[in-house]
Amino acid sequence: MVYFVAMIANFDADRALRLARDTLQTEADAVSALSGRLNGDFARAVLLILQCTGRVVVSGIGKSGHIGRKVAATLASTGTPAFFVHPAEASHGDLGMVTRDDVLIAFSNSGETGELLSIIPIVKRIGARLISVTGNPDSNLAKLADVHLDAAVEKEACPLNLAPTASTTAALALGDALAVAVLDARGFGEEDFARSHPGGALGRKLLTHVRDVMRTGNAVPEVRENTPLAQALMEITRKGMAMTAVVDPDGHAIGVFTDGDLRRLLETPRDWKTVPIGDVMHRNPHVVNENQLAVEAVQVMEANRINQLLVVDDDGRLTGALHIHDLTRAKVI
Repeated sequence: MVYFVAMIANFDADRALRLARDTLQTEADAVSALSGRLNGDFARAVLLILQCTGRVVVSGIGKSGHIGRKVAATLASTGTPAFFVHPAEASHGDLGMVTRDDVLIAFSNSGETGELLSIIPIVKRIGARLISVTGNPDSNLAKLADVHLDAAVEKEACPLNLAPTASTTAALALGDALAVAVLDARGFGEEDFARSHPGGALGRKLLTHVRDVMRTGNAVPEVRENTPLAQALMEITRKGMAMTAVVDPDGHAIGVFTDGDLRRLLETPRDWKTVPIGDVMHRNPHVVNENQLAVEAVQVMEANRINQLLVVDDDGRLTGALHIHDLTRAKVI
């Protein structure tokens, strides 16, 4: 307890801020230096991954292992089948997951990690290709690789120059650069990303269609053009969408009447009950196709400052209706 109090007594806020700024600058410099060292080896590494007919296996131990796990996850989520294998576990059976069709990416700052070096001969014998990411181009791991990527840093951000800090940041940035170059070469787009992230916000936006969230059947308020306004109001009340669609005998959406329209009508003294809805409706209503993305329906609503939309098929026939609350519940917005 006394030791803990002494540690707090030695705290210096100015020094902490100075070290923090130095750390960020050192790591930024390390990443920036990588850019100038990129050469044809990087392009060859990208090509190896693109030509891989199996999976990308990523490995590393210690802090490099943590980086490897993240890089494997990034590759997997951007269109490249990938997984992480711990080198120690690989030596005790997990190496059986590696096939001749795979590419192994090995992370090691020193390039002399014993656990990694012990499995490399087996990986080479299997026939898998090897990409090494090290801070030492003259290391054994770099020399054994089909392609070596130089992730060397001038110094660690740690004041003792011991704890892996700038070196792990550089390795992570290089892994991200690989993933980005590969996804671009694959033509990997937003919809592909959404398919691998169906639980995320982008997934919901890009994979949810209007037909998935719209109201259908008896839940859709619908009247004919000659329906008296009083009956149309009852339809609006029953369906709870604060509006009703107006359709022709063939079911085409030809108009819409909303609660807001009613309030405006009531500003003019008149017996509106028997007036046909067709006389007071909005013709050419805003609509969306049932096959459009739900996010497109949101855009129409926002652009026109409305809370409801009619949904139609390719022939313009009414198939459903959307309220902004439907889109909110579906977490599209």
